[in-house]
Amino acid sequence: MDVRAAFLLLVHLIPVSTTKNGGSSKSRKRVMPDPVTEPPTVDPVYEALLYCNIPSVAEHSMEGHAPHHYKLVSVHVFIRHGDRYPLYAIPKTKRPEIDCTLVASRKPYHPKLEAFVSHMSKGSGASFESPLNSLPLYPNHLLCEMGELTQTGVVQHLQNGQLLRDIYLRKHKLLPNNWSSEQLYLETTGKSRTLQSGLALLYGFLPDFDWKKIYFKHQPSALFCSGSCYCPLRNHYLEKEQRRQYLLRLKNRDLERTYGEMAKIVDIPTKQLRAANPIDSMLCHFCHNVSFPCSRSGCLGMEHFKVIKTHQIEDERERHEKPLYFGYSLLGAHPILNQTVNRMQRAAEGWTDELFTLYSAHDVTLSPVLSALGLLEARFPRFAARLVFELWQDRQKPSEHSVRILYNGADVTFHTSFCHDFHKRSPKPMCPLENLVRFVKRDMFVALDGSSTNYYDACHGEGA
Repeated sequence: MDVRAAFLLLVHLIPVSTTKNGGSSKSRKRVMPDPVTEPPTVDPVYEALLYCNIPSVAEHSMEGHAPHHYKLVSVHVFIRHGDRYPLYAIPKTKRPEIDCTLVASRKPYHPKLEAFVSHMSKGSGASFESPLNSLPLYPNHLLCEMGELTQTGVVQHLQNGQLLRDIYLRKHKLLPNNWSSEQLYLETTGKSRTLQSGLALLYGFLPDFDWKKIYFKHQPSALFCSGSCYCPLRNHYLEKEQRRQYLLRLKNRDLERTYGEMAKIVDIPTKQLRAANPIDSMLCHFCHNVSFPCSRSGCLGMEHFKVIKTHQIEDERERHEKPLYFGYSLLGAHPILNQTVNRMQRAAEGWTDELFTLYSAHDVTLSPVLSALGLLEARFPRFAARLVFELWQDRQKPSEHSVRILYNGADVTFHTSFCHDFHKRSPKPMCPLENLVRFVKRDMFVALDGSSTNYYDACHGEGA
């Protein structure tokens, strides 16, 4: 079966149930497994399609849902960059011919695409923190460069931005009409795909995209750890986790046989093929409906793809069952969660700066945050994934503030470790801000070893 046939088959395999008002309650963009509507066994092709996150009809989401007596105070958004060209090439094969210019006549399309290109082309005077000011503001190569954002990636985030605008600005009036740059906090890593993804989301989100009000800070670390990046114990956990991954791969004879077959087809040593991380390139072929690469000896095929993708899923499952990645996640995610909690506390005290925060990041940013929050059933961050923290004030009790957490539009607040028990004993539709604060300031360290009370001591504790 070729890639196109797989796509057509999957469209019919993914059921969508409809609510009474005609909305889709179970879309194929779900983030938590549903035993009723999903395949009874792990389907690697189904999971790959979810990962591609191909823009389609308007997405139904739960962002901004709250009782009428709650007021939205601030919003904090973590995104993974949109669809990109591979970071690795399979040796001795032709690179996938993906056009990274932005063209209105090509699908996927968004009504704001041409205006986005026009606006970005006039942004040479944009003032960003170095070295961001040296990066291109939109993708523009006839043949994509390695790791470059594609038109699909731009459309994914224009769509994200428009969705959040309809909810947070039009419905909840999060920003005033005369909003200022101080009311936004924008941060991105130094990759063009993260900067461009952030700009695309903002262009879809803001009613008036004014270059004078847009200032991105540069984050050198994919963990967004700012001045708290040195953490020996986190690195120790990461080394152990990488060892676990290696041992799992060695045990998978089907995977090693598949790598051997693929290496023969492209005429390179198996070790060299494995080092080229072929799933990265094959996912690009799959997501863009381009045939897998061939050589004189044959073609890489769907069966190869399925074996490697199945191993990825198995690795993800085992990772959540072992404590190594969880320890890494608690320490890796703490700095960015601590920054978020501090902003929420200031907003709860009445500060009007940084009402909307955007971190434009990577899968290796979002994945530890999801794990640290206890969202073990959440899927690995797809292209253009979004994780949103909402802060709300109860107008009937103005001193009380609550939080909601949403992943790709699904409300996962009561799946988190710090609010799971609260949901069992309280009818309130949200989680108290105090629960999140206590989790970040204390319970994350308790979950590690119980002896540390702060990030520094935890990072330099036993085993570091």
